[in-house]
Amino acid sequence: MPPEAQPAESNALLPVVPFLKIPEGADPYLEGSRCQNCGAVFIGERDNCSSCGARDQMETIQLSNKGELYVFSIVFRSFPGIEVPYVSAIVDLEGGGTVKGNLINVDPDPEKIQMGMPVELVYKTAPRKDAEGNEYLTYYFQPRS
Repeated sequence: MPPEAQPAESNALLPVVPFLKIPEGADPYLEGSRCQNCGAVFIGERDNCSSCGARDQMETIQLSNKGELYVFSIVFRSFPGIEVPYVSAIVDLEGGGTVKGNLINVDPDPEKIQMGMPVELVYKTAPRKDAEGNEYLTYYFQPRS
């Protein structure tokens, strides 16, 4: 392969989704948008509020790393290479915003998981690299003590 066709070496950890921010020298966080008109909070960047319809009233905010389990599903069948069972969860974050992610550090047993249980976000390197060898930072939820 000619040198110009070789993939660029990158040691930077990339976010798995655009709303996961990795600031240099600071802790990662999830970014959202809050409507200055009605106060509704959403995951990621938005120009318009889908709650009240306001345009150009959205401000970028850092979302909380704490929340409550809204709903969950225990997944027993997945893509090849993905360990099952795992717990897929939707969490309402403190201060607003609802986000989907996997619940870790808890047995995938409905008797051990409760709606409304307090959870926190944890950030980890994804278990696999992409075809170019890039590593990605992802997020999970775990029960809060």
